[in-house]
Amino acid sequence: MASSADVHVRICGQEMIKYDLEIKALVQDIRDCPGPQSTLMELNSQVKEKFNKLRLRIQDLEQMAREYDRETDRLSIQAETESQRRQMLSNQTAWKKANLACKLVMDSTEKDELLFGVENQSTRQRSVTKESLVETSSTITESLMSMSRMMAEQVKQSEDTIGTLATSSRTVQETNEEFKSMTGTIHLGRKLILKYNRRELTDKLLIFLAVALFLATVLYILKKRLFPFI
Repeated sequence: MASSADVHVRICGQEMIKYDLEIKALVQDIRDCPGPQSTLMELNSQVKEKFNKLRLRIQDLEQMAREYDRETDRLSIQAETESQRRQMLSNQTAWKKANLACKLVMDSTEKDELLFGVENQSTRQRSVTKESLVETSSTITESLMSMSRMMAEQVKQSEDTIGTLATSSRTVQETNEEFKSMTGTIHLGRKLILKYNRRELTDKLLIFLAVALFLATVLYILKKRLFPFI
């Protein structure tokens, strides 16, 4: 029974030593951690897990010490337990200091990055401002050139329009002259038609008088032939 208990004590002691070394290594990793925050949180999670396991082994060792009959063995195991407990407290203190040192380094790095970022942003803003000014100047120049071309086209169109209006004006004048000429011709034709109509009426009247005279002559001759004594 005592030999089996000694084996359990040795195994428990070896596990505590292993957890102690693993905690020291993780604490060193935390002290050297440059970030980011997620990495630090992952390391702290591992340290907490190791501390929980070490605490359980210390409690197991204390339980084993109470089961020993011999006072010397029990006191020896209790002394080992106290030693492991003090070591655990020392590791906890080192763990807190490592976290503090890591956070100071991360804060300093963040400040440097922020300042560097501000400087870069300012440089980028100046560069963007220059590019924007150049682009704006180019856009204004293109706009002015475009307006100049449009004005030249409008001037050309105005000249063409004036030329068309002048041609149209000459055509209207020529048409007006033709209309005047046609109006004179129409007036002359109208006079001729009126004159012809009067002459035709006179001709009809003369023909009528001639026919009447002829008929009167025929009637007179017939009367003289047929009725000589009348």
